[in-house]
This record gives sequence, C-alpha cells and structure tokens, in this order.
Amino acid sequence: MALQRQKSSAVVVILLCLLFLQSAYCAGAIPQGRTGNVAVFWGRNKDEGSLRQTCDTGLYNIVIISFYSVFGHGRYWGDLSGHDLRDVGADIKHCQSKGVYMLLSIGGQGGDYSLPSSKSAADVADNLYQSVLGGHRPGVFHPFGDAIVNGVDFFIDNGPADHYDDLAERINDYNQNIRDPIGIMLTATTRCAYPDPRMKKALDTKLFRRIHVRFYDDPRCSYNHAGLAGVMAQWNKWSARYPNSQIFLGLVAANVTGKNDMVAVGELHRKLLPHVQNTDSYGGVMLWNRYYDSQTHYGRYVKAWA
Repeated sequence: MALQRQKSSAVVVILLCLLFLQSAYCAGAIPQGRTGNVAVFWGRNKDEGSLRQTCDTGLYNIVIISFYSVFGHGRYWGDLSGHDLRDVGADIKHCQSKGVYMLLSIGGQGGDYSLPSSKSAADVADNLYQSVLGGHRPGVFHPFGDAIVNGVDFFIDNGPADHYDDLAERINDYNQNIRDPIGIMLTATTRCAYPDPRMKKALDTKLFRRIHVRFYDDPRCSYNHAGLAGVMAQWNKWSARYPNSQIFLGLVAANVTGKNDMVAVGELHRKLLPHVQNTDSYGGVMLWNRYYDSQTHYGRYVKAWA
C-alpha cells in the first residue's frame, strides 16, 4: 500500500464520523443540523491562490481539485487553469496533514471527455488508480508526484451519459487493494434538477457517499429564482432517492455576469440553511469556487453556519 495513503489516512480518519456518519464506521443515523463540512472547488483560476493557501484559510475541510478533463479515448490530462503543477503534490500532502480531505474532480465544462465503452471506463479507472490513487505501475505519469488524493468526484457536465456506472464500479473495485479505513471515496457534483441524466445510472450504483447538488445555474432550483420552495422541492427528491448518501448544498460564492445565483447571507442564515439542515440527508455546503470566495469572502459566513 502506498506510504502517503497511510499517512493521509492517519490525519483524516478522525474526520470520518463527521464526514461519513452513514457508513459502517460510525453508529447512528446521518446527522441533522450543522455538520461544519464545507467543500470548495479549487483549480479554476490561477489568481485564486495556491492549494496550500486555500487549505491554510481554515475555511474548508474538503477541497476538490478541478479538473481531470481529458479522458476516455486513450489520452489523460488535467486542466488547473495555469497553476504550476510542480507545486500541487506537496500542497496536497500539506492539506492532508491539516486534516483536509482531498478529491480530484473528473469531467468539468469542457468537451474532451466521454466513455464510449465499458473498456474505456476500465482504462480510465486504471489510469486514475495508477496516477493519483496509489498505484505503482511503471511508465504512468503521476501529475502530483507521489501525493495521493483521497477520492474521485464525478462532475459530468457534457457528452453522453454512457458507462459512468462502469467507471464508478471499476474505481470502487480498487478499494480491495487499499487497507486504510476510508479507502477511495466516490462523490458526485450534479445539476440541481432531479434527476441529472448524465449521472443517474452512476448514482444508482449507490457507491457515492456524497452528492454535491449545484443549486445555481438553473432558475428552476436556484434560490434567487425559484425561492425556498423551489430549492426544497429538488432537495427532497435527491434526499428521497439517495437516503444513504450525504447531500451537500451547492452554492456559488459570487454573482457571475448575467446571473443572480449568489444567496444573500441573511437569506442563507435565516431560511435556506435551517431548512436543509432539518433533513436527515444534509451533509454540508459545497462552494463554487475558491476564486470567487477569495473575492467575496462568502465562505467565512458559510463556515460559521454549515
């Protein structure tokens, strides 16, 4: 087993009950009320600061590196928006030493990925395992050096829906090679209107322990457009369909040009968070993204109330 996975396990295992109370490692039901869990996407703007700086803010206990954006056709590559790749591996280890859980998100908003066959899904799973999840096969490029991420997030926003269930199952199979109690965690970042057609088959494998639902970019379920009722209508559908997963409230940390999706802090505190936190499925808040948050400091409020 990879040494770094052993080390990272030691510092994150104490977060296990907080992050994954629904698993066999902790007794009781998924918690209601505040969890303190805040996830953030990092890697979308070179001006957002380094990964190390992101973790040192103390605002996030989950950082999602984005994106592993080219796969499925014999090519594998990531896009970190101008960040120096040589620094990322050491920063991952630094974040893990502080108890921050590190995920690599696959997919994104580009169009250079798809899975045309079960064989391609197996090949992508193998590449992920060998390159960033603890494998050691010679000749495989390790973008983060000997650093190992704790899991894989599926952010499938383009292309056909085919074979992502195969990919999830293949990645999960590699857990038999890993001894640490957390293993390779699978999460998904979905659109808010249920179901997300690109992810439904994959999610129905029930291998995903957390689902980050993006309650923005869609007026049907963005708080500022659909109101509390519109958000809760979709939240309750996600909760009912995946009762054994933790559902994260996905929020945007700034108002993007042409959109009005950032929930005002007063509305977030008094209305939105109390309602989602009163459900068994609530797991925390996901923020898109670190660059926006570095400009608005929205995460300071989210951290206090999540």
